[in-house]
Amino acid sequence: MSKTYQVIVIGGGPAGLTAGLYCARSGFDVLLIERGVVGGQITYAERVENYPGFPQGISGIELGQLMHQQATSWGLQTLLAEVTSLAPHIPRQIKGDRGWDSLPYHLVNTSEGDFIADSVIIATGSQFHRLGVPGEAELAGKGVSYCATCDGPLFRDKAVAVIGGGDSALTEAIYLSRFASSVKVIHRRSQLRASRILREKARMEPKIDFIWNSVVTKVEGDGVVNQLRLEGTKDDTISVLSVAGVFVAIGLEPNTGYLQGIAPLDEQGYIITNGVMETGVSGILAAGDVRHNSARQAITAAGDGATAAVSVERFLGSR
Repeated sequence: MSKTYQVIVIGGGPAGLTAGLYCARSGFDVLLIERGVVGGQITYAERVENYPGFPQGISGIELGQLMHQQATSWGLQTLLAEVTSLAPHIPRQIKGDRGWDSLPYHLVNTSEGDFIADSVIIATGSQFHRLGVPGEAELAGKGVSYCATCDGPLFRDKAVAVIGGGDSALTEAIYLSRFASSVKVIHRRSQLRASRILREKARMEPKIDFIWNSVVTKVEGDGVVNQLRLEGTKDDTISVLSVAGVFVAIGLEPNTGYLQGIAPLDEQGYIITNGVMETGVSGILAAGDVRHNSARQAITAAGDGATAAVSVERFLGSR
């Protein structure tokens, strides 16, 4: 028989860990399911300097560990597994003081078995599109970054590169120009896909230069990034670019593939919620980067998680 929890949190980043902490402190039986590393995308950040309470900054891995430690100290249970599907509103007969009653529950199917929940908080976040080249994974958090807001100040007076040609890439480049000595935007085509206003703003910034018709084939460095190998997309020219950091900005994809037809999604696949994190499906909420129009910052994800937990407490109290 599938084990039953009052709350199941899917996703172990700042949103999920905060939701789990709040629900556990409220006395609920809570299971958090994470498919990868507890802490989520924040663990890729070499140094987090904009999370309140850490004036000297903190590594992303340590921040995730501390959040997990705090939540589990209040009774949060965690499971490393892949959620494969979610079946909402399955009827269940419950015997109470007034006899038998029918209450819906949600069935969460995972690679480690099936679980039943009275309420589900989806905090699976989004994943950055990776380059998939040698050295990228090995040097993630050691010069390879996917978030300029998180890591940009670490590269003060250093040369960096941004990979991409859309709005995200130019937004990252413009932000990085506040700190870096130079910013090279590497794009596989000869024209940018970004909006006109961002193109003009980037071209007016003297620290930003463009490397056209080129792709990165390898990220190199001895423990930290020190150069990129580039290849021309038109003439196969090989070149080397010396940089202290590289910011990959080639898109995001929400982790919502298993939610098609279950929760309301926008055109990009992000979950649509109201201001208290409700999805419109009774007992199913969403928080953090997986949510439509999220700021995609650790602190706002944590705030979403707290809001979702408060909404869950209100929902379970009304049953």
